[in-house]
Amino acid sequence: MALPADSHVHTEWSWDSPLGDMAGTCARAVELGLPAVVLTEHLDTTVWRPLRDDGIELPPGTGADGLLRPPPLDVDGYLESVERCRIRFPGLRILTGAELGEPHRNIDAARPLLDAGGFDRVLGSLHSIELEGEFVEPPTLFAALDPDEVLQRWFGELADLAGSPAPYDVLTHLDYPLRHRPVDAPPFAWSRHEAGVREALSRLAGSGRALELNTRLPLTPMVLLWWIEEGGRTISIGSDAHRPEDVGRGLQEAAAVAGGLGFGPGERPADLWRLG
Repeated sequence: MALPADSHVHTEWSWDSPLGDMAGTCARAVELGLPAVVLTEHLDTTVWRPLRDDGIELPPGTGADGLLRPPPLDVDGYLESVERCRIRFPGLRILTGAELGEPHRNIDAARPLLDAGGFDRVLGSLHSIELEGEFVEPPTLFAALDPDEVLQRWFGELADLAGSPAPYDVLTHLDYPLRHRPVDAPPFAWSRHEAGVREALSRLAGSGRALELNTRLPLTPMVLLWWIEEGGRTISIGSDAHRPEDVGRGLQEAAAVAGGLGFGPGERPADLWRLG
């Protein structure tokens, strides 16, 4: 099976990608034989409190008050870099994109940059939810709450994002909290959270948007079956790479799972995959 496009890639233009390299990313995509990449840089407006850990450097944008205010995307610089790469790699289809963090909360803050970019593809994502009056990420949530309660709250807010009128095309990394689930937590079972996940998928399908198969963690075929049963008809596949060497990771395996359930690529390299 031919590799699909990598539709979720970050470069040095994302504030959390100090090892990103757009030219290196495109060169890696060509080396792997990818038909296209979508360069979906972070566009975040939520202010949240990252988990303090003496062994981990706090993210750029963290102030003296301990709150992270993500730096804005340099849209002009990013677009100029894309054009240089399109000239340098003419055989690779390169699409512009943004990963819009929590767009259901404060879209007005992001809209000027979103409008200025004229992006080909916009991902909607959830990285933090509220806890005791502040927005925090999964590591903080897991440190404070029972693992099942974390996921119940998370999928509840994900449903709000999925059903919102926010301007995005694809809901990304449904399973984001699982990247940070404590190693000593009880084994995770999707079936324990079926109702919450299905509600998010139902709202997403009703909005006409696509669901991403994010290959950072393998998504069980069960969730993709729920997506179909809730009316979902389109998917996107992306590695969520933040370094050139991670581009294309897991795409072949995800494409095989999606193909086995009846999804197939569109006419153009970076088109969303559709059912049947």
